[in-house]
Amino acid sequence: MNNEIKACVFDVYGTLFDVHSVKKKADELYDGRGEEISRIWRQKQLEYSFLRQIMGNYETFLTVTRNALSYTLRSLHLKNSPEKEELLINEYKKLECYPETEEVLRSLSGKKLAVFSNGSHDMLDPLIEQSGLAPLFDAIISVDHAKQFKPSPASYTLVLKELGVERENVLFMSSNGWDISGARNFGFQTAWINRGGMPTEELGVKPHSIYEDLNGILEWG
Repeated sequence: MNNEIKACVFDVYGTLFDVHSVKKKADELYDGRGEEISRIWRQKQLEYSFLRQIMGNYETFLTVTRNALSYTLRSLHLKNSPEKEELLINEYKKLECYPETEEVLRSLSGKKLAVFSNGSHDMLDPLIEQSGLAPLFDAIISVDHAKQFKPSPASYTLVLKELGVERENVLFMSSNGWDISGARNFGFQTAWINRGGMPTEELGVKPHSIYEDLNGILEWG
């Protein structure tokens, strides 16, 4: 790992954990409609967090996730119930890790390790605990402490406060291009985990590195 890097900080959803693993339960509950549900749910989850940030109307990511699911089921004209919605919400607390996640984390010795997410602790803590990854992290950082969703600059300052490092000493990793753009703009060193093979965002701030999965970051060693 680059000597300048003192902390490796990971986004959670789509980076360490597969948000679309919820489609298995959605398939069971809604007769094979899991892929549609998962896709729209994630899209609206992000859209609602961005809108709330712009409007200055913060709610926790759990509330945003519930609202996005409600919209998704109504948009697909699916008959829902509080029981079914709760079962799907609970799937976000036990998402599947990507296959390389644990091995890569264990390979990053000598640096502070943390997650930094738009997720609130009522979502993040049970997710990371059930995965068995919790002992590997020095900190679990949620934007809920600042009530500012990423990619607002104010949200990224939480990493500096929590870990006691300078921004140039942070390697930040995310699968979300908008998150990488925000982190690079803030001054972090960045590695985009571009699992979907998407083009870079046209925002004038490009990632320092781009990889197809987390294994790529080991070349910083």
